[in-house]
Amino acid sequence: MKGTIFSILSALLIAIPAVAADGVVNVQSNFNVEETADRMESILNEKGMTVFKRIKHSEGAGKVGIELRETELIIFGNPKVGSPLMKCQQTVAIDLPQKALIWEDDKAKVWISYNDPRYLEQRHNISGCEEVVLKIEKALSAITKSATAK
Repeated sequence: MKGTIFSILSALLIAIPAVAADGVVNVQSNFNVEETADRMESILNEKGMTVFKRIKHSEGAGKVGIELRETELIIFGNPKVGSPLMKCQQTVAIDLPQKALIWEDDKAKVWISYNDPRYLEQRHNISGCEEVVLKIEKALSAITKSATAK
């Protein structure tokens, strides 16, 4: 029963305004890639998260003569959140720290994409950590919503 309630709440959280497919949550942004990434980085810093790296994939591609729509990756984390998940199942560490991809699609829409915590839960066969997964789910949803909304 408890698991069912958490699952329903989680589905509702992710559905606002996001699209999840194949283990990736996609949230449309009202800003361009750079501004979305700047906003995301600022929010992460405000929340006490560590921003390990910001990679501008489109710039790297340009250096080798490949044209790529604006694409940035932010790698971030917080041991207070990630460590309990790793304690539940150490193999999840291969997917941590968290990553957020900020990118422009072929219709000039900008998105933030990140791994769905439920996908990681299934991928790594995590059990007994429902509250940890839900906490991560809520945090990622709130952070991306703040970064993408006006």
